[in-house]
Parts: sequence; C-alpha cells; structure tokens
Amino acid sequence: MKPIVVVGSMNMDLVSRSPRIPKPGETVIGRDFHTYSGGKGANQAVAVSRLDHPVVMLGAVGQDEFGKELKGSLQSFGVNTDHIITVPGASGTASITVDDQGENSIIVTPGANRQVLPAYLETKRELLQNAALVLTQLEVPLETIEWLSSCCGVWGVSLMLDPAPAVRLNRSLFANVTWFTPNESEAIFYADQEEDEDKFASRFIELGVRNLVLKRGRDGSRIRTSTGELYEVPTFKVDVVDTTAAGDTYNGAFAVAIAKGQTIADAARYASAAAAISVTRKGAQPSMPSHQEVAELLMTR
Repeated sequence: MKPIVVVGSMNMDLVSRSPRIPKPGETVIGRDFHTYSGGKGANQAVAVSRLDHPVVMLGAVGQDEFGKELKGSLQSFGVNTDHIITVPGASGTASITVDDQGENSIIVTPGANRQVLPAYLETKRELLQNAALVLTQLEVPLETIEWLSSCCGVWGVSLMLDPAPAVRLNRSLFANVTWFTPNESEAIFYADQEEDEDKFASRFIELGVRNLVLKRGRDGSRIRTSTGELYEVPTFKVDVVDTTAAGDTYNGAFAVAIAKGQTIADAARYASAAAAISVTRKGAQPSMPSHQEVAELLMTR
C-alpha cells in the first residue's frame, strides 16, 4: 500500500481554556492550561495513521525539548518520522484559546517550520513521487508549497492543499491542486471576498483547481468538481467540546478514503464522521478517532 506523505508543520500547542475568547485589549481569566503536540501537518499525519493507513511526515523540529516531544508524539501514533530534520533554534508553537462553546483562536509562531524548504524536499523526491497522495498546508514557506505544486503536477501525484492560514497564492499554483480544502472564511478570502458559494466555487474551478472541498463546520461539507459534479454532505450532530484540529482530521480522513478508492461522496461522509468524533474530545492529536470508531459511527447514522 502506497503511503500518504504529509509535508507540513509541527507545533507544540499551548492551550488555555476560558469562558470566552478575549477581545483586543481584554484580559480573561483562564480555567486551565495544557500542552499538546500539534501543527496542521503533524495533525493530518496523525489523523491518517489513526485510520490505519501508512503515512510519512516531512518537516522540521528545533533543537529543544518541544522538538523531541513533537517527534516522539508522532512516533507514538505510528507515523513514520525517519525523514524529519532537526534544525538549530526553537520548534514551532501555537498559542490557542478555547471558549465554552468549543470555538478557538490561534496564534502560530513557525520556528523550525521555516526550514521546510525546497532543497530539503529535493532529497525526498523519490518518496514524494511514489505517494498515494501528498498533503500540505500553509504553515511552511510559500516557496515550498509552490515547488511541491509544480513537482506534483509533473509527476501526476494528487496534491491536497489545506490553504491555512490564508495568504495570497500565485495563480499558477492552483492548476496543480487536486483537492483544495478551505473552510468558509478561507474560501471567501481566496475568492476575493465573494460570499456566494456557487460563485466562489466556480471561481476556484476557473483558477484550475480540480476539486473544491469546502469545509463548513456545523453545516457539513460541499464538494464541487471541475467536471461539474456537486456533493452536499451533512455533518454528524454531536456535543462539541473542542473544535481544534477538526479540519485537519477531516483532511486526513478524506485522503485515506480517496487513497483506498472510495467515491467522493463516501470519502466526504467518512471524513465528516471522523471530524465529528474529534470535536467531542479535548486537544488536537489526542482527539482523533480510529478507523473502528469512524466505522461504528457511520453504521449508526
């Protein structure tokens, strides 16, 4: 079975819980504090591994205790960490506030993630060429994403891009993206503030994206393909505890389902079930479900 390869960030999540997310200039007393291994890249790698698909992580950690913990955490979840590099300086961190409704606010400090550069990926060319899919995000340098997009286009390897945090992208990059997976606010940003879903879906197809996977939180997901197909997939109703990494869980699960040959509709339903389970638990990686848990939820709904 070909592995899924994730190119992305690894961050130590510093999570505070409080009644509400502070407004600018406001101080709010927190209820508790925990640290969790995270980063959008690492989260997606763990999501894939938890669902019983082989996965390789490509990224960088710093020469600090966080770096050791981040790598060790991935190993504990069964992620192949043999190709991760250790660089001078600090590892990436994310300061996260979660409110009583389970919503979150996040500040990411990249640290070692800035060293995930094309020169490093050049040494992993054979691994990338033989991937079932390549997953990436925007918490590593943009030049790396552009290199990856160009190479995947040449190799014919499916590339899934989670465009977060939202930054301006070169138009040429979109043409090599097989799966573009923004949430609603990111979709509006990339579509130049167009708020009509049908219009901005068409906009992405015009840019060259082959499949738009719009993640809409409580409203489920909506998928539009370049061949005109439209899929509306509702979410699973659950009691929300923490939405951190729900989108990463969705991406990892969707990638696993596609790699195993499921239809787009079935893959989206599988991903929705995985994401629904994740929001019922605290933390990022610890919240991610096993394949068995997802299968059981799918059988009941």
